[in-house]
Amino acid sequence: MHHHQLSIAPSDIDHMGHVNNAVYLNWVQEAVVAYWETVAPAEAVARHLWVALKHEITYRRPAFLDDALIATVVAERVEGARAFFTTLIKRGEDVLAEVESSWCALDSDTRRPIRVAKDIAGRFLRG
Repeated sequence: MHHHQLSIAPSDIDHMGHVNNAVYLNWVQEAVVAYWETVAPAEAVARHLWVALKHEITYRRPAFLDDALIATVVAERVEGARAFFTTLIKRGEDVLAEVESSWCALDSDTRRPIRVAKDIAGRFLRG
């Protein structure tokens, strides 16, 4: 599990006065990549790039400019080059959004899918 503090910029606010739904995708990417960079050794971080394959977002409550938000990322499983995550975006105890996502690891040189080594996947899952 990884906790990642989020910041809200005035440009994140839409015409309805709350954080635009599209901003949540940026937050999830930021939080998942930060998780990877926290648990993986430097050589693995340098060798792997992560690209999102799918996000499924359930919006529960709106976020506003002055909210203090945390994204909690849980790595659910790793299968070859793919990793699956659940990210909760929370304001205090209130869940604002729940995001199920799948990602693919790419080799940083070839930009082709690369299997995540079992020892690295283990760090990810225990993170």
